[in-house]
Amino acid sequence: MSSPSGSAPRTVSLVTLGCARNEVDSEELAARLTASGWDLTSSDEASVVLVNTCGFIQAAKQESIDELLSAAESGVKVAAVGCLAERYGAELAGELPEAQILSFDDYGDIGARLDDVLAGRRRPAHTARDRRKLLPITPTERQPHPADPASPWDGPGAPWIGPGGGVFRRRLSAGVVAPLKIASGCDRRCSFCAIPSFRGAFVSRRPPDLLAEARWLAGQGVRELILVSENSTSYGKDLGNLRLLEEVLPELAATDGIERVRISYLQPAELRPGLIEVIASTPGVADYFDLSFQHASGRVLRAMRRFGDRERFLGLLDQIRQVSPGAGVRSNFIVGFPGETAEDLRELELFLGAAGLDAIGIFGYSDEDGTEAATRPDKLAEAEIARRVEDVADLAEELMAQRAADRKGEILDVLIDEEVDGSAPDGAYTGRAAHQAPEVDGVTTVRSTLPLAPGNLVRAVVTGSDGVDLTADAILPGRR
Repeated sequence: MSSPSGSAPRTVSLVTLGCARNEVDSEELAARLTASGWDLTSSDEASVVLVNTCGFIQAAKQESIDELLSAAESGVKVAAVGCLAERYGAELAGELPEAQILSFDDYGDIGARLDDVLAGRRRPAHTARDRRKLLPITPTERQPHPADPASPWDGPGAPWIGPGGGVFRRRLSAGVVAPLKIASGCDRRCSFCAIPSFRGAFVSRRPPDLLAEARWLAGQGVRELILVSENSTSYGKDLGNLRLLEEVLPELAATDGIERVRISYLQPAELRPGLIEVIASTPGVADYFDLSFQHASGRVLRAMRRFGDRERFLGLLDQIRQVSPGAGVRSNFIVGFPGETAEDLRELELFLGAAGLDAIGIFGYSDEDGTEAATRPDKLAEAEIARRVEDVADLAEELMAQRAADRKGEILDVLIDEEVDGSAPDGAYTGRAAHQAPEVDGVTTVRSTLPLAPGNLVRAVVTGSDGVDLTADAILPGRR
């Protein structure tokens, strides 16, 4: 939409930091902005830069602040949304006058908020609050907002219904994979995590809305859906059906055009036998378990206010592999939690050595404002945490490489992402098997005598590995 003569153009560059949930938020913001007359463009052509920030850990916070400062240095107007902005509100605005700080509550009228930013009208930043208190404590008492059956806009965005009424989505990147948000918020109270306080209590999206968005994404060329939330195993509990994920997975996988559905963010304490069975046996659902173990010492896990220990977690993995021996499993772990002893660390190392995980993320503990763990007196020195992280990460690298090597000879279904660049041998394509999520779990390079295209699902036999990455030969006819 053109701007009035003499006024700055209503052009915005949208920068996304953080997780796949933020990616979906940005695509919803992009659609709302387009609907209200804003043009999305690159940062060097924009009159406003909108940064969707991350507030998960200290490194992510610093990256968000650096991005905001970098944008401001170019002379454009800058606004911040997302987790860091929501979490700190007026406090962040006071420390970062270069940017206007917006809240999740501003998303519904984001076009008008950016009009204010463009015009230099500085709105008071919100006061940070615990968003868990905005909904009833009991999940089944959380009433969904009424659905808006009519979409006022029919443009390139996808209308779907979520908390707050009609919401749009506009894809910001190409590719055959896209996240699909199934819920927002979290009801757990892990002692190290601040996310529930600014993301709010757990709220599921209704199955018809998920299916409608899945069909739209398939129409946009998406072939793999990544189901994202803060805790996917809680899906449906606020709708009165804790088995709802088991029911909706086959429907999503049956969406015309969708080759594969992958679930992320599974909580081990809530992983039910029925859900394991559905993930492992449903055609079109990846045999992939993204399990948030966080540690393997029972003592540390109790201090984290979490479930489990080494024996229980190995038992859970045995359950999974009884149903699906080749299932992919990834997890993240926190090293250096307050009070962690050498014995606790040994428990974690023993677990990793026995677990056979395909992907392992190792993170050093850091204090998060407002969390119980930040008040503990028995914290480890930063240098000791760094040493432990390095040692465990080295072990994890070896174990992941061995797990990949053990897959030699396996037959996998690989979703092709792209052709290898011209410097590689002809007929080589990169893609991902069921145990490989985008960006974090490695890739599979497939050699094929028949041409392949992004989105093809090809059966291939593993011929070798390099770290977590695999090489494989397509099995004729080579594509489908």
